[in-house]
Amino acid sequence: MADYILSCCSTADLTKEVFEQRNIPYICFHYELDGKSYLDDLGETMPFDKFYQAMENGADTKTSQVNVDEFCDYFEPFLKEGKDILHLTLSSGISGVYNSACVAQVMMQEKYPERKIYIVDSLSASSGYGLLMDKLADMRDEGKSIDEVYQWALDHRKNLQHWFFTSDLTYLIRGGRVSKAAGLIGGMMNICPLMTVDPQGKLVARQKVRTKKKVIRAIVDKMEENAEGGADYSGKCFISNSACMEDAMEVAKLIEERFPKLKGKVEIFSIGTTIGSHTGPGTVAVFFWGSERN
Repeated sequence: MADYILSCCSTADLTKEVFEQRNIPYICFHYELDGKSYLDDLGETMPFDKFYQAMENGADTKTSQVNVDEFCDYFEPFLKEGKDILHLTLSSGISGVYNSACVAQVMMQEKYPERKIYIVDSLSASSGYGLLMDKLADMRDEGKSIDEVYQWALDHRKNLQHWFFTSDLTYLIRGGRVSKAAGLIGGMMNICPLMTVDPQGKLVARQKVRTKKKVIRAIVDKMEENAEGGADYSGKCFISNSACMEDAMEVAKLIEERFPKLKGKVEIFSIGTTIGSHTGPGTVAVFFWGSERN
């Protein structure tokens, strides 16, 4: 049994059951739906289908990160038990939560000087962040020390590849990532932007692909281009989606056909309410291990 806690935020977008099976505790972000506050608790309080339907109906969404006091309250029970902590946060490229966790780290370190508290900026999001946690849990279960796991996370987090597309530009326009003019033209031309996460953990557009059918093919091509071993990739692949399971299943089917050495089946999860507040419904994201992001 490891003498440390491997922990993350709910924005790693796995299921409660998976987190429990992997022994990964998590702390929840917050969001608002039409002015009412909720915990981003993996769909327990607000089922994902209900959340995305509300967005489609025009509901206003707003998100807020975990604050310093919440992190202190979350960390302290583990420290009181005599456990060290390795906590990974959502990418600093899309959230300020890493800073909050670091402030809490300093405060708790002063109170529990005998304990190790490590905070890592995952530079990842959604189930890509989840795939990173899954790998670190494997290392912990193999008997690796907190220092070994911490260093591996720092050294390899940029090898976690993120590729995603959306079939609805509405929410990218609303969030300011796409201009209204470009969004109007893109909608008329049936553009589905293919995006990725850069070395700083920020979302960036890579290609403008016409039609969903073509972008589904393009995202699998990007996986072959960037995966460790190309078509011989033998690691895991996670997919997350926002209320478009059929599209996610189509991508998973193509991946399993293209990558015969894949470790197990592609695992499909829902994009949670924090990330989903910004992507909206209609987004499919693919995550795998590969070349370092550039």
